[in-house]
Amino acid sequence: MPSNRIGRINEEIQRELSDQFRRLKDPRVSSGMVSITRVDTTGDLRYARVYVSALDKSQEKEILKGLKSAAGFLRRELGRALQLRYTPELQFIPDDSIQYGAHILEVLRDPNQVKPVNPDNDAVLPDEEA
Repeated sequence: MPSNRIGRINEEIQRELSDQFRRLKDPRVSSGMVSITRVDTTGDLRYARVYVSALDKSQEKEILKGLKSAAGFLRRELGRALQLRYTPELQFIPDDSIQYGAHILEVLRDPNQVKPVNPDNDAVLPDEEA
C-alpha cells in the first residue's frame, strides 16, 4: 500500500497531467476524450504509471501513441509544476475500468439476468413492515 506522501504525489500528478492534456496540440490526443483514471508512482519517484481511459475505444491506440510521443514534454511541464527532487518518467497504460463498470451496471439492470432477491416481497417497503 502506498504511503500517504506517495498518494498525495499521485493525486498531484493526476491533476497536473489532466490540465496538461487539454493544452496538448497533438491531434491524436486533443481529438478524443481522454481521462486519467489513476496514477501509480514508484517509491523512489523514478517512474509513474498513468492509467488513461478513452471515451472512443477505436481511437485508444492512436491516443496512446500521441501520449507516448508527448511524454518528454509532459514530464518537463510536470517538473516545472511540482517541486520534486525527481520528476518521474511517465508510462501510459490503457485502462478499461470505466467501460467495465458500465458493462456491470448494464448487466445488473437487465431483469433477465438478475432476479429479485425475494420476488414475493418485492413490493414491501422496509417502513411498511409491522
